[in-house]
Amino acid sequence: MRLTSFVKDRNSIGKSVTNVLTGFFSEYETQKLVLIHSVKYVGLRRIIQIIVLIYFVIYFLIYEKGYQKQSTAIVSSVALKVKGIGYVRTPENKTIIMDVADYIIPASENNAIFVMTTFIETDQRRSTCAESSQLKQAKCRSNSDCVTKSFIAGMNGLWTGRCLFTSKSTVIIGAENTTNSRTGLCEYEGWCPPEDDAVSPMYIRGPLGFRIFIKNFIEFPAFGVKHKNMVADLKPCVFHPTDDKDCPIFPLDYIVNQAENDSNERDLMLQYGGVIGVKLNWICNLDRNIKMCKPQYSFARLDVPYREKPFSVGFNFRYASTWKHERGQFRTLTKVYGLRFIIATSGKAGKFDFITLSLNIGSLVGIFGLATFVCDIIILNLSKRAKLYRKHICETVHFRTRFSSAIPLMKMDSKGSSSNRLNPRRKDETTLLNELITDSTKIREKTVGMRSLIVNDMNHLHCSPLV
Repeated sequence: MRLTSFVKDRNSIGKSVTNVLTGFFSEYETQKLVLIHSVKYVGLRRIIQIIVLIYFVIYFLIYEKGYQKQSTAIVSSVALKVKGIGYVRTPENKTIIMDVADYIIPASENNAIFVMTTFIETDQRRSTCAESSQLKQAKCRSNSDCVTKSFIAGMNGLWTGRCLFTSKSTVIIGAENTTNSRTGLCEYEGWCPPEDDAVSPMYIRGPLGFRIFIKNFIEFPAFGVKHKNMVADLKPCVFHPTDDKDCPIFPLDYIVNQAENDSNERDLMLQYGGVIGVKLNWICNLDRNIKMCKPQYSFARLDVPYREKPFSVGFNFRYASTWKHERGQFRTLTKVYGLRFIIATSGKAGKFDFITLSLNIGSLVGIFGLATFVCDIIILNLSKRAKLYRKHICETVHFRTRFSSAIPLMKMDSKGSSSNRLNPRRKDETTLLNELITDSTKIREKTVGMRSLIVNDMNHLHCSPLV
């Protein structure tokens, strides 16, 4: 019995697999269509489709160039040059001429340049002298005050442990206690005298007349295209936003005015320094001549405005020039203020690509389904005749009902099987007869099913359309 049932189960599984494979290669499935005659819903669907189509054609294909393969990967190199002559009025009422080698510090940087506008010079030599009066910890009344104090970040050298009593205006190297002042300054060993920020700085006159030449070389590796921001027949010119916007030579005055609108802030930037960002943005359509690809220049201030009273204002740094003379070491310490320009390059290039166009058109076809989705939600849930529409569109199959109707057939089949066991010869005849009946029944059911399906579909499509 167990062997027989196992064989039957195995045969049924084999038939099921065979039926699945046969249906997979021989049956074609399609969706059921229900026509609803309604100007309101049809109009809504067409409006949504037209909006999607206009968005795709005008914005996506034309404005965003959806037919192109685009890349934002860009390789850039920037070279900067400054031309102009400035001058300085000294306290002795003398004029010092400043050229590019004097006010461009350092001479070369990567994607940046610094233009000095103000500076303070201090002549120093290696020796011992009194500490700066601006350092509060350096004030002393005796030598012990200079020994017990620990290291201080604002120290100008190594303290020797001596307390010097000197006048505010004079620094005497190796001086003794020559006055009866109650408060002195600790002595240190290093570069003397210390830098004094209270000294009036020297201003470079005429920096706004300087001109900056920006040379930019770019490459889009995705397309193997190289370009530059200089035309082939470049002649001496000055940038103008309307008259000569292709010229890469900019007046310093124009850049500062574009970066900062407040005139008071501009004056403070020249006095205490500032940082300005220069951005070159390349938008290149490689389907056209590469000469038509030109950068867009923009300028912005990067440091904190002075009106916000930041902790550290402006931009400044120090550098020194050192030399030796008669066994002594000397240097000129210069604290410089000025404008630092930082260059940033970005870009996007596009070129026609059939694969990209095909993918975008496929996306459009998918977006068209949005109109059907919205209309289905309204018809099946929000319309007045939603129940009627749902009845015709959605078909419900009750599994329990079908299973209950199959129980009598299963019982009859079991009775036939028991009678067949008693008479083997009759079993064979009965089995053959049942197979013939089953086959004819299946054919009849399929025929009736196809007829009913055709009749129902014809009723839906032609005989009784939903209005």
